[in-house]
Amino acid sequence: MSNVEQTLSIIKPDAVERNLIDEIKAIFTKNNLKIKQDKKIHLTKDEAAEFYKVHQSKPFYDDLCTYLSSGPIVAMILEGENAVLFNRELMGATDPKKAEDKTIRKLYGISIDKNSVHGSDSAENAIKEINFFFKN
Repeated sequence: MSNVEQTLSIIKPDAVERNLIDEIKAIFTKNNLKIKQDKKIHLTKDEAAEFYKVHQSKPFYDDLCTYLSSGPIVAMILEGENAVLFNRELMGATDPKKAEDKTIRKLYGISIDKNSVHGSDSAENAIKEINFFFKN
């Protein structure tokens, strides 16, 4: 039984700045996640605040918004079997120090804040997040 789904992935400013776009995209494609669409954009702080609205009650919210809007990002729609969960496995734990070997955050993450990538945490959020970046 196939469960092909889509998820949103973001290559965050720290990884874009270090020219890691191709390396990170290669990890997705080597693991059978298709990049259906992608675009490089620079969010304003207000746009970042809207995107991360789900976290607005948390103490790190403002720093998160400042960081996401600090430089260009690459937003991508990934598609594949159980893409939401699989992408999260490929990314690894939020804290690169705790991430499994060979995960994106273990390989490229600098810190818990500058952890190189974002991925939707549920199928419902994937739809919202994809629409945020790729609404027609």
